[in-house]
Amino acid sequence: MKGDARDPSGLIAESFRIEGITQAECRNIFLDWALKLPVQQDSQSVIPELLERHADQPDNHPMIQTLREGLARAPRPGRRGGRAGRMS
Repeated sequence: MKGDARDPSGLIAESFRIEGITQAECRNIFLDWALKLPVQQDSQSVIPELLERHADQPDNHPMIQTLREGLARAPRPGRRGGRAGRMS
């Protein structure tokens, strides 16, 4: 299946057509989708557009939940290890 600039392989759209898809499968699809994005394209700017495109899907669909999780920023690392981290 061919997609567009936001979903080049049509992976996200196809996930909504798979009956009984699981959260784990959606996460795998999401990772595959993110790896296929062009380097200059930031997934954080594309995800809201995908959510809007698939707004007709149920809120509890695993891919909707996965896309929302993809919007969350990764937490900043806490204390660094090693000697510098142990010294006050």
